[in-house]
Amino acid sequence: MPRSCYCCGMGRARVSTTVDESLLREARSANPHHNDAALLDAALTALLARSRAYAIDAAYSAYDEHPLDEPDDWGDLSSFRKVAAAS
Repeated sequence: MPRSCYCCGMGRARVSTTVDESLLREARSANPHHNDAALLDAALTALLARSRAYAIDAAYSAYDEHPLDEPDDWGDLSSFRKVAAAS
């Protein structure tokens, strides 16, 4: 059952697992003022940020399929960028 964190008011869940010992030792050395919970929070935050970045990059892949100067019903992106940059 998630419990409210005393400092932030956010729900907390207990995690019990095994991890790579050398990775944990290295993370602890790099962040000596953080406890293991803070290290896990930071790792999960970084994982989610990377996942979001991959999703955004994948959404932009549509632009790779068509050159910027390829016209469509709205014109072309190359001309739009030039006009936008000049304004």
